[in-house]
Amino acid sequence: QVQLVESGGGLVQAGGSLRLSCAASGRTFSSTVMGWFRQAPGKEREFVARITRSAGITYYGDSVKGRFTISRDNAKATVYLQMNNLKPEDTAVYYCAAGLAASTGSQAYNYWGQGTQVTVSS
Repeated sequence: QVQLVESGGGLVQAGGSLRLSCAASGRTFSSTVMGWFRQAPGKEREFVARITRSAGITYYGDSVKGRFTISRDNAKATVYLQMNNLKPEDTAVYYCAAGLAASTGSQAYNYWGQGTQVTVSS
């Protein structure tokens, strides 16, 4: 069982940066794949980034590639999403997720946080 709590969302101007954190509880954190998804009003949930277990292999959605960086600290059971050069279209609720398979599909992730709002003003 893994419980996830996101933090770090907020309001930022276009071109700015935010860093999201996701604190996990549960002894299986180091064995899980961690992902970030986002959902804007009226839109489907979108894959943002993922990072695999101890190897730390990362993968990004096309819309954030080159601007966002996912990382994890297994000792702190925390995964991060550094978001730079933010755009108004990045506005969404951002969710942290944990699963066992390296996938871009939300159905592959078994555990989800409650989400944190990111709003980018133009």
